[in-house]
Amino acid sequence: MSLHVVGAGVAGLAAALEAAARGHAVTLHEATGFAGGRARALPDGGDNGTHVLLGANTAALDFLEVIGARHRWIEPEPEGLPVFDLEAGRLRQVALDPRRWRDPARRPPGLTGAGLLAVLRAGLPFQGGTVEQAFRAHPEFLRGFVEPLVLAALNTPVAEAGLAWLGPVLRRLAWPGAGRLLVARDGLGPDLVQPALAALGRHGVRLRLGHRLRGIERQGGRATALVFGDGTLPLDRRTAAILALPPWEAARLLPGLPVPALHASILNLHFSHASGVAAPRFLGLLGGASQWMLVRPDAVAVTISAAACRTGEAVAPLVWAELRRAALAADLPGPWPEEAPPCRLVREQRATPLHGVARIGPPRLRPLRHLALAGDWMAPRLPATLEAAVRSGRRAAQAFGQA
Repeated sequence: MSLHVVGAGVAGLAAALEAAARGHAVTLHEATGFAGGRARALPDGGDNGTHVLLGANTAALDFLEVIGARHRWIEPEPEGLPVFDLEAGRLRQVALDPRRWRDPARRPPGLTGAGLLAVLRAGLPFQGGTVEQAFRAHPEFLRGFVEPLVLAALNTPVAEAGLAWLGPVLRRLAWPGAGRLLVARDGLGPDLVQPALAALGRHGVRLRLGHRLRGIERQGGRATALVFGDGTLPLDRRTAAILALPPWEAARLLPGLPVPALHASILNLHFSHASGVAAPRFLGLLGGASQWMLVRPDAVAVTISAAACRTGEAVAPLVWAELRRAALAADLPGPWPEEAPPCRLVREQRATPLHGVARIGPPRLRPLRHLALAGDWMAPRLPATLEAAVRSGRRAAQAFGQA
């Protein structure tokens, strides 16, 4: 079978590789001039954000293994995540693996027996209400552990985040090794996108950049053709398509498709700064404008999740002051001047769906014959993450079986 995968984000890359491995003749179409989607490398080689994986992200890690890039993702903080509390002026290491909470030095702040029971309850299936409501009786634990986890995994404020979205994350963190935090050693370009494209090339996948899908012709319950600017590609029982697109693009092409209506943004600030570290370091921040800082030898990237109310240039000096305090507290090498170095801002306006209380399941995997859907928003039981993107891409390719 010939398969046309539309969209070269992580879901599309995973779908194309899975389909090619199953013997299909695959063409990957991408509207922009680059692959990676919302987890992309920028034209200057830098990343658009501080993307991390956890040991719990088994599908994403397996994808890295298949493309030959798993060794390029390293664990920067094996002893526990350094977290700097800007209000208290205190640095502590917090284990993401609950098994290590037996050690008081690795325990999240404010964790009590009652708080642990609240975590266990939150991890049960079919929980309603918001995360804030579930942990309201444990404010220190909510602030010091639950809220950063929710912002990282759901990109949604705890007052709005649905507990049903957090449950799958908590259940996965209970696995042995699930709390290991991994980052790309050199960046998303060399450690994800380029290896994926090389793997696709080895499988004979044809890549067409700058090739935007303008429409889909259909008849009855069948998709009959893909309409591009330079021609029309018929679809039939031997030629099918996978739309690996963000929800608003899928809705443009398939009017009436039920997709997430609300989205949350992420603001990333990239400071040009020679830090002096030999390998990447990753720190958490509490009580400030930002939540995470990824320090590489020649740059520092900072992430502000659920960033709808943050303005760009106005927040940069504040963020630099915060990360400077954290770097000094963590005794990171290199000078950390008071004046902020040059900064590049990258805002993903619709980085993820808003993971609220009203949880609506994704549309059918195959809304039309000869057509399947993929994307981080299409994973039935996971929030929109790299893990969800890989799982959805593979699921869409598997829907067409073996060649």
